[in-house]
Amino acid sequence: MPFSEEGPIFLQLAEQLEDAILSGAYPEETQIPSITEYSLLYKINPATALKGINLLVDAGLLYKKRGVGMFVVKGAQEQLAKRRQADFYRDYVLPLSREAQRLGLRKEELENLIERGLNEHED
Repeated sequence: MPFSEEGPIFLQLAEQLEDAILSGAYPEETQIPSITEYSLLYKINPATALKGINLLVDAGLLYKKRGVGMFVVKGAQEQLAKRRQADFYRDYVLPLSREAQRLGLRKEELENLIERGLNEHED
């Protein structure tokens, strides 16, 4: 899980944890690695790891069992999927549809372009 130079590490950690929850790498009601494990594994400050994990606690995706650790909330995967779908619509679909209208693309042409993009991604 390398970190890029773009954006704070705690945000990148939180996003990577979200990806892991969404993919099922951390199933609901299972424990995630500890703050110490994250800080040692990725050579980051424990406060940075805690800050990233607390973002997911605040978002209602993780909860703490006192003396045991952090666990994925039941329903976290569905909650994440819904939020990311809404973000995807706002960040990608709306701008795409606006640009398609400016270019005068018909619905069928746009569908063909999307299909082409999906097929290129599969290769």
